[in-house]
Amino acid sequence: MAKTGITLTRRGLGAMLAVGLLAGGLAGCGNSDTGGDDKSGGSGNGKLVMGFSQVGAESGWRTANTNSIKESATAAGIELKFDDAQGKQENQIKALRNFIQQKVDVIAFSPVVESGWDTVLKEAKDAKIPVILTDRAVDSADKSLYKTFIGSDFVKEGKLAGEWLVKEKASAAGPVNIVELQGTTGAAPANDRKKGFAEAIAANPNLKVVASQSGDFTRAGGKQVMEQFLKANPKIDVLFAHNDDMGLGALEAITAAGKTPGKDITIITVDAVKDGMQALADGKFNFIAECSPLLGPQLMDLAKKVKAGEEVPARVETEETTFTQEQAKAALPNRKY
Repeated sequence: MAKTGITLTRRGLGAMLAVGLLAGGLAGCGNSDTGGDDKSGGSGNGKLVMGFSQVGAESGWRTANTNSIKESATAAGIELKFDDAQGKQENQIKALRNFIQQKVDVIAFSPVVESGWDTVLKEAKDAKIPVILTDRAVDSADKSLYKTFIGSDFVKEGKLAGEWLVKEKASAAGPVNIVELQGTTGAAPANDRKKGFAEAIAANPNLKVVASQSGDFTRAGGKQVMEQFLKANPKIDVLFAHNDDMGLGALEAITAAGKTPGKDITIITVDAVKDGMQALADGKFNFIAECSPLLGPQLMDLAKKVKAGEEVPARVETEETTFTQEQAKAALPNRKY
């Protein structure tokens, strides 16, 4: 009888394990790292549970941003259910619905693009789960669908880049041909940096954007599009890249074309990640407008406040600066990302 009891128990445990694995497989979406023991909602240990959907891992900036969020959640005692949308809005919408189904305490996400979020955000609101936007905004007219937005002023970043160029080329006698490597089409930083840059360079009619195309915020995309720019435009004086990674890819194309980056072509980028700062210190880039990825501590603080029902600002802006070559050399030894 003892042997039979043990056999049945093992079989029962095996069946239970199989069911559990199947249920887990059905619940998963995208590249998820849910953590915790309770998959049906809440942590089961009293911790605040945050569902976070990341755009992807398209750049050094994004990797630093993800690390900041994960490390800060651990430090704040928050259980993080993390999902990587791999650059696809449909993956991100599935992730948000998965978080709603799991009844997390707070949802935070960095939207792949600006539009198309109202339906899923209303679902979160109806489920009484507060939403925090990080790094990127949405274009919804209904501001009640999310509690706050934490991130950079992308228009300001574009303006800072353009204003530096206006001063740098103030003595130019003739046309200054600019090519622009845009970020992901439809993304808030791509739209806003383009807008801010265009507004700033309008102060000098000699500054002309002769080509503008998306490099999708990736190094490979930056290289590919820059190769096309160089073939189609025999005279390029300036490159404005919406992030460091595209600028770093463009460096390869510029060098392969027999030109000297930073001298033959003035290069302006946004982000100030370590590789970009090194290129600036080496004189291959000429100017960088910073966009800090270290949003984790502020995000965890906001999550605790909205869960507690406290009032929070509608917009929380990160503190950032700009860098020239000498400033990059001074900052590099202590750079965290």
